[in-house]
Amino acid sequence: MTRMTDKIMKRVSAHGRGKWVCTPKDFLDLGSREAVDQALSRLVKAGQLRRVGRGLYDMPRISSVLKRPAPVDLEAAIAALARQTGARIMLGGLEAANQLGLTNAVPAQACYVTSGPSRTVKIGGQTVQFRRASPSVMQWAGKPAAPVAQALRWLGPDAAADTEVVSTLKRHLPDEVKRNLRKNSRYLPGWALPLVRSITTDQVVAA
Repeated sequence: MTRMTDKIMKRVSAHGRGKWVCTPKDFLDLGSREAVDQALSRLVKAGQLRRVGRGLYDMPRISSVLKRPAPVDLEAAIAALARQTGARIMLGGLEAANQLGLTNAVPAQACYVTSGPSRTVKIGGQTVQFRRASPSVMQWAGKPAAPVAQALRWLGPDAAADTEVVSTLKRHLPDEVKRNLRKNSRYLPGWALPLVRSITTDQVVAA
């Protein structure tokens, strides 16, 4: 291998198999974009890296059951896209509500909201939809309570006020998430504020 491919593989390997999805931008400190692209192409041809999407690569974990490369870590791929584009990205409302146990509905395809343009991207053989969201929605990006905010917005004022929804969140949300939800509640619609108080009422809110 060339010195460039050695350095790229050392950096990827440090994250562990299947743990990190990288983009050419992650290696521009090693050389020019053209040199990085050529090195990544050689590594894919050699079977050391896998191309999982446009400008997205990983070193796949091998499934012990199937004896073949495991699917790409979608969250790692989304994080790579955020680094690549500079856009903020977070989980869509239906997906967030499902993860929190507030709905049994399963999205037909993965959906995220973004500060960037709306688009559809193929990642590891699956279609991922990105929808541009308003600045007030994207204020939650990177915050611990972001999935809760997304789920409440998706549910809407009537469904979100259901006692089962409130009690589920009250029981299962970690204290850190509850504090973060209350601290940033100004970024939620007015109808959600009483629900936030109910969900977090037992918490001591940090100043």
